[in-house]
Amino acid sequence: MKRDRVRLLLALTLLAAPLAGCGIRATEVPTDFGPAPSRVHCSLADPEVTTRPTRGVPVQVFLLCGSSLVAVDRAVRVPDGTADTARRVLVAQGLLDELADSPSVAEKEAGYTTDVRGGMTVGGPAPEDPDDTLRLSTSPGDLTSYALAQLVCTFSDSAAAEGDGSVVLGGPAPDRPRRYECTDEVRSRPGSAEPPSSEVPDN
Repeated sequence: MKRDRVRLLLALTLLAAPLAGCGIRATEVPTDFGPAPSRVHCSLADPEVTTRPTRGVPVQVFLLCGSSLVAVDRAVRVPDGTADTARRVLVAQGLLDELADSPSVAEKEAGYTTDVRGGMTVGGPAPEDPDDTLRLSTSPGDLTSYALAQLVCTFSDSAAAEGDGSVVLGGPAPDRPRRYECTDEVRSRPGSAEPPSSEVPDN
């Protein structure tokens, strides 16, 4: 009798071994460990990550990373002795070109993108405009909310504006220029929070 029990236990052991590897899956219990970690870190502070070489006047432009605007270093070239009015336009065009340019390899790996498209130009005020007006070849109203936020925050934080956190932008004449502001909400949510704007009086 004892011998029969030993044989039975041995048979059950041998039967269980192939079942363990036959593809029968354990009961799955739902788990919640939070979202998967993101590879987008929006930082160029790592030792191996560098921005493109800078030659000229140091500036910053706002690129998109994740759902926010993040400032990165750039440079624009302005000839020595350029008059202030012409200097503002040259700086603005340089900033616009940098925004429209594709981010560097290091910046792309860090998660940076831009919604500003190439081919746009910027000029000074029309005769009836305020002196600090910048007129784009594309109306600001025709830009995406991301591109407009990039432009407003980049221009308003540069020598192209008056330094009060706002910039006067217009499209081709007779488009009426407006004063746009770069706010914390615009920087943190450029896709849903358009830059606040207000009418400006004629010069």
